[in-house]
Amino acid sequence: MEDDLRPEYDFSQMQGGVRGKYVERYRPGTNLVLLDPDVAQAFPADIAVNEALRLLMQIAQRQQSTPTES
Repeated sequence: MEDDLRPEYDFSQMQGGVRGKYVERYRPGTNLVLLDPDVAQAFPADIAVNEALRLLMQIAQRQQSTPTES
């Protein structure tokens, strides 16, 4: 993996940073999902993803409640 960090970012002078300092506070109310690049391109924001998933849930519920033909 290539380092794309710009030269103006010098973290060697940064002091006091603590890795994972807020991780316990962050975890309980968070549900993150990593999208594949092609999916992220189609759904650039969380609102679009949520709308699409809600629509899919509605369609699935309708399919379950519709009697199948024999």
